Amino acid sequence: MTFPILPDSLLDQLLADDNPLLDLTTHVLPIGTQKAEMLFVARDAMVVACAEEAARIIERAGADVSLRVDTGARLDPRTPILCAIGPAKNLLRAWKVSQNLIEVASGIASAASAIVDAARAVRPDVSVTCTRKAVPGTKLISLKAILAGGALPHRLGLSETILIFAEHRVLLAGHSARELVAHVRHAAAEKKIVVEVGSVEEGMIWAEAGADVIQAEKFSPDAIKTLVAAVAGLTPRPIIAAAGGINADNAGLYAAAGADVLVTSAPYWGKPRDVAVTITPYAGLDA
Repeated sequence: MTFPILPDSLLDQLLADDNPLLDLTTHVLPIGTQKAEMLFVARDAMVVACAEEAARIIERAGADVSLRVDTGARLDPRTPILCAIGPAKNLLRAWKVSQNLIEVASGIASAASAIVDAARAVRPDVSVTCTRKAVPGTKLISLKAILAGGALPHRLGLSETILIFAEHRVLLAGHSARELVAHVRHAAAEKKIVVEVGSVEEGMIWAEAGADVIQAEKFSPDAIKTLVAAVAGLTPRPIIAAAGGINADNAGLYAAAGADVLVTSAPYWGKPRDVAVTITPYAGLDA
């Protein structure tokens, strides 16, 4: 499986944010040029994400890195993630930002994986997607992390998908659902039309109008089951996406109710996974 590669410009920005001018502590201690070794080890079980980017941050700070695992790997506690060798000042410069990146990204990946596992234990073909509600400025990191956890992006942004909310429809009084679907179909013929609804009745109106996807916002599993049954006789039958409040505890219920897609923001708030870092004098043999 392939994953997005975060650009060097972002990694340099992360490094500069933590060390905008110099590492004052290392500067005043007589350790900067001492050769040292830094080891990252998973303290928690996790689905790891952005290990490659952490390694590149350390390399860009001036050290040699041996990467032991790849993004998407499921790690047991005490699994080595990477080992870096170089001058202490270079390792210490990159230490925290690379550690934080893996911990946060792996927290998102692990949370996404838990939802995917719970849903597919009930319905193997269900799709788990994540919204665009990532912390502003973290979209690329969050995208790589959810993919590592087995989820897909629901929307990467406003530019590539059509999702008609109630907030759009309130500005279109006097236009029927059929008229709006026909208008959008003509204006963007190659795009799917997704409509978010707040009730089974509203869902049926838009399903009968020809919407491709009915996004059921904050429906209970029972309401999803009712909506799925209600649209079953339509040709073509719209995709039913359950959105709002989906998490690892209830994903199986929504999958069992018949939702084709689960839409969630929960992984973005997943607890960061713990990565232990040790820095020691280098004891190996130089070539």
